Amino acid sequence: MSSEIAVKVEGLSKCYQIYDRPNDRLKQSIYPRLQRLAGKPPKQYYREFWALKDVSFEVKKGETIGIIGRNGSGKSTLLQLVCGTLTSTLGKVETNGRVGALLELGSGFNPDFTGRENIYMNASILGLSREEIDEKFDDIVAFADIGDFIEQPVKTYSSGMAVRLAFAVQSQVSPDVLIVDEALAVGDAKFQARCFDRLRKLKDGGASILIVTHSSEQIVTHCTSAILLENGRVLETGQPRFVVNRYMDLLFGKEKKPLETASLSTASAAVNEIADPGALLNCTDDVLSTRPGYNPHEYRWGDGGAAILDFILIADGETYPSAVTSGQNIELAISVRFLSLLVRPILGVTIKTKEGVTVYGVNTETLEVGQFQSLGKPGQAAYVAASFCCRLAPGDYFISLGIATRQGEDIVPHDRRYDAIHLQVRPAAAFFGLIDLGFELKVKEIVP
Repeated sequence: MSSEIAVKVEGLSKCYQIYDRPNDRLKQSIYPRLQRLAGKPPKQYYREFWALKDVSFEVKKGETIGIIGRNGSGKSTLLQLVCGTLTSTLGKVETNGRVGALLELGSGFNPDFTGRENIYMNASILGLSREEIDEKFDDIVAFADIGDFIEQPVKTYSSGMAVRLAFAVQSQVSPDVLIVDEALAVGDAKFQARCFDRLRKLKDGGASILIVTHSSEQIVTHCTSAILLENGRVLETGQPRFVVNRYMDLLFGKEKKPLETASLSTASAAVNEIADPGALLNCTDDVLSTRPGYNPHEYRWGDGGAAILDFILIADGETYPSAVTSGQNIELAISVRFLSLLVRPILGVTIKTKEGVTVYGVNTETLEVGQFQSLGKPGQAAYVAASFCCRLAPGDYFISLGIATRQGEDIVPHDRRYDAIHLQVRPAAAFFGLIDLGFELKVKEIVP
């Protein structure tokens, strides 16, 4: 393995034997041997469950890889195999350097020992000498910030206190590879900010980080790349925001289906004449990709029950501006056509940063736009007009559009166009951050 590679996973698979009855386990340990001795093919008394199947990837030194997926997709199993706490059925894992892991709350701690005793025990397991632990002890205690509880048995700790101490030990010993499995979700916001600051320092120091989380914001903000697991297999790898888009599709919709835009020509019923700004929109053909500001790298999918056809963006009277200025009034109009019968359709709009962090999201259901919910007949066309004041900081943003319906607890996507519109905000010197909150500062002179 190259010295630049911290973790190398090749064809990794993990199979569990599932027994329907307790006596099947006993049969499996005896009967197959007897059947082979008798020259008969051995019978299998269990079912196979593949928690992971043929997973391969590499983590370079200094990279932070986010692993995301639905419950039961194999995330925790993968991390345990990388750590060595589980053995694989097929494939292999190679690691380069000291590996630190936070797999479960308080894992590796003796509940009857005090926090101080557990620090020395846990750090020694990680390979530190007594002198090295003495040198780092104050930093570990300061980072955990659990006060006098450091002298109390760990069994008296809350779950948050246990993970604070565990993370403090693992991060302060400066591992070459740090593996975190949802542990940071327990801490409060202040502690999480401190943890991610420590992760950044470890990364800058050349450490590699594997992190499992259900938080898409953490993935796009802190990770170099991401891996999406589904049913034990790698479904998507690459830039975090693209992987998170696919994850959201799985979480709130169904498996990806190509949108049949050709079915637009089969839609019936004429489009009624619509007043401005709808008069500028095409409600018959899909021309959104021809408009200024369209992002050719959009991520589009749905079952084709509806189609988002066109948009117009107006900033203080200027149509399709190349860039907007913070404080300008923005009008966004979107045309849609329904290609099959939909009950109570929902149109959603989301604005994200170029890193994929959601700045603002809204839809016709949250805003209680009953007029849109009454639409949905085959061949019916409409447009939705929105207006807002742009308070965004300078930079590049992407607007995502989507039409969906609800079926019980499931969201059925009909046409989703993620990152379809590129919105550029011009530089401004009045503030910094993500948005302009319109602060007003007043000074009153105090006369002695």
